Amino acid sequence: MSETLQNKNIAVLMGGPGAERAVSLNSAAAVARALRSVGANVTEIDVADAAFTIPEGMDLAFNIIHGTFGEDGQLQAILDARGIAYTGEGEVGSRLAFDKIASKKRFEAAGVPTAKWEIVEKGSAPSIPLPFVVKPPREGSSVGVHIVQDTVALDAALEDCFARDHEVLVEEFIQGKELTVGIVGDEAFPIVEIVPKVDFYTYENKYTKGASEYFCPARLDAETTRKVQEAALAAHRSLGLEVYSRVDVLLDAAGNPYVLEVNTIPGMTETSLLPKGAAAVGIDFPELCARIARLSLKKGGA
Repeated sequence: MSETLQNKNIAVLMGGPGAERAVSLNSAAAVARALRSVGANVTEIDVADAAFTIPEGMDLAFNIIHGTFGEDGQLQAILDARGIAYTGEGEVGSRLAFDKIASKKRFEAAGVPTAKWEIVEKGSAPSIPLPFVVKPPREGSSVGVHIVQDTVALDAALEDCFARDHEVLVEEFIQGKELTVGIVGDEAFPIVEIVPKVDFYTYENKYTKGASEYFCPARLDAETTRKVQEAALAAHRSLGLEVYSRVDVLLDAAGNPYVLEVNTIPGMTETSLLPKGAAAVGIDFPELCARIARLSLKKGGA
């Protein structure tokens, strides 16, 4: 039920200085509409940098800034210092989930299935056999991700990633179904299966209308569904997350799941993947936003 947000003062934080600013603005517009529809008093705040201000009297900041600054712990640290309650994970969980190398270490320690990986620094070459995936470890939304099929493509892929970070994450390439699992509280939603019409699920394929098809629930048998949801929940828990996330998983031809990463501020337009999973169990978009807000208020002691 969502009446507990009646007359709550909620600041929706949107935009941000990172590469996903435009997507954040779209998510924020949808979230603001949803919160107003359940009775909250919403103030929208476009955050350009750390000097942003939030009006007095806000009960909660609904953080919908994807990627750098909003999702990586920086914004969380600022809000903690100001004593402002906010949605999603705290600084530690946010930093951990955003850093793909730190996440990989947690996954391995907790026995979460994940692809073989290594860190490559400037001047060294990957030892994982081709094909493999090259990605900057601290970016969101598939920014800078390259599937490298041959040595000819390697230099350009590494150059792009090193332009974004001082080290690069290299993973074995797993051919299979691209899946994602939304988690709110401790509940894993039905799996969304993603079928890009061209290439893999790139930034462009995520945000270009008609570039990908989606199936929810995913076209999987009951046992495989259980394995994928359990792997997603294990990944979420291994990072100490409490409120919500969306876990990206690859499923190989033998039915083995491999967790890629955990997104702590996933896309939140009404057609985004977390809302698709929620809708499959009868949770509409306003109620999804309200659940995230209520869980966050509870976590913050409000």
